[in-house]
Amino acid sequence: MAELIPFDDRDGTIWFNGKMMPWRDAQTHILCHGLHYASSVFEGERVYDGRIFKLREHSERLIHSAEILDMKIPYTAKELDDVCNAVVKENGLSYGYVRPVAWRGSEQMAISAQQTTIHVAIACWEVPKYFFPKGGEDQGIALLTSDWRRPDPTTVPVQSKAAGVYMIGTIAKHKADRSGYDDVLMLDYKGRVAESSGSNIFFITKDGGLKTPVPECFLNGITRQTVIQMASEMNIPLEVCTIMPDEINDFVECFVTGTAAEITAVGKIDDKEFPVGPVTKRIQEAYRELVHNPS
Repeated sequence: MAELIPFDDRDGTIWFNGKMMPWRDAQTHILCHGLHYASSVFEGERVYDGRIFKLREHSERLIHSAEILDMKIPYTAKELDDVCNAVVKENGLSYGYVRPVAWRGSEQMAISAQQTTIHVAIACWEVPKYFFPKGGEDQGIALLTSDWRRPDPTTVPVQSKAAGVYMIGTIAKHKADRSGYDDVLMLDYKGRVAESSGSNIFFITKDGGLKTPVPECFLNGITRQTVIQMASEMNIPLEVCTIMPDEINDFVECFVTGTAAEITAVGKIDDKEFPVGPVTKRIQEAYRELVHNPS
């Protein structure tokens, strides 16, 4: 296993509340509201050839995520874009990951938080592939169906990229890791196929079409939306629909999508195996071309 480098003890520069500062100095107080009550939203962005892919979409989603949590980020999407680009340049990053994050501060320590300051920070770092399949690079990742469910959207702000929403994915993935799997397949509160611990999922049918779940109980990912648009341009039939677990045996390929995961082939869900097939490979190649040569 590669040595873990703590994220609080690295070289580099982080933008924090309007100014660049040394990485190790970008700190917040232990009694901030975001830590105790999960009043925090974030983004994950990929850098290719020194450019952030879909930057404006990410900046707008960060603002929207905060609004859902009744937080107002004190920057416009363009200002966030400019800072993200400046952070990437300041750190000399050509390929990697950008993490904008916003959270409520320490003025109040209670459920009510109207008087808290909204803090914003943006960091970036080099990052390799998100998944390294335990079964081998050519096999795709293995997913274990989780006992944890994506919740009713009237109980959790599922369309906000909010820190607290990811707690379920973390505990689900820990069990998958211990069981020899790479990630999880999560169902929703009605027992329908939803996504993985933090990536959206697509299936390929026997006739070469795509199916992906309706994003009712999980985040409608930017990479997911990109793949849907790509499928249309590539004349690949696609259906956004309800998918039940017993339908999985009828599919011939599978992949997950996300800014970190990009387009990652799935080689197994529980005992059902999938080849890394031609449709998945075609979409992977088209996505690689797109991120390196955006219009």
